[in-house]
Formats: sequence, structure tokens, C-alpha cells
Amino acid sequence: MRKKAIEEGRRWLEQAIEDLKWTKHLAERGGYHIACFLAQQVGEKALKAFLYAQGEEIVIGHSIERLCNLASRYDAEYSEKVKRWAILDGYYVPTRYPNSLPDSIPARVYTKNAADEAARLAEEIVKSVKEKIK
Repeated sequence: MRKKAIEEGRRWLEQAIEDLKWTKHLAERGGYHIACFLAQQVGEKALKAFLYAQGEEIVIGHSIERLCNLASRYDAEYSEKVKRWAILDGYYVPTRYPNSLPDSIPARVYTKNAADEAARLAEEIVKSVKEKIK
């Protein structure tokens, strides 16, 4: 039996919060490419938390931009945030696979600045969703 919508949203948000801790840890410890990828995952899970809390039965896809656009159907604030947060979508594939970066690998390309900014954006998304599904 499916949980109540708000409970399902909170469950997804709890995982996003846990992943955010590790995102920040990796950004501090030098795992910049993984921190960037995980930041994207945090944003994705947090936005899915919001959507599940609104009563959505199935939320598919990984795109922060797409999920923000879906969330804006319930809260117009998300239509304002999408341009800021969608940059995280750029971390979904190239942070993990060498064939997405000509003549290099993700471990050499991503920097502390990129990881810190990605973590900051992920934290913004988490905070926004947390406020909305208290």
C-alpha cells in the first residue's frame, strides 16, 4: 500500500538531505567530480520529494529543469528557480564517464569551485522543498 503523499515526499527529502551531507564531504575532500554528480542527484530527489508530496503517483526522469517545470504547476516559485538550478543537469553524465570529455577524465576536469557551487545549488533546492513540505 502506498504511503500518504506527504509521507512519500518526506521520505524522498530525507534521502536528499543525507546525500547532501556526502556531497559537501566529497567537495571538501577532493572528490569534485563525484560531488558535482551527487549534487545533481540531491536536486533531483528533492524536487521529486516536492512532487510526491503534492500527490504525484509516479515521477520519472532525472532532469532538474524538467522537474522544476513540473513543480511550477503547484508552486510558481519553481518557474523562477529553474534557470538557476538547471545548471546541475550538466553534471548528470560528464562527471561520470570519460567518453563524455574529449582527451580527459572527470577526475581531472572538475574543480573545487565547481563542486562547491554545485553543492550550494543542491542545498538551495533542499531548503526550498523543506520549507514547502514541512
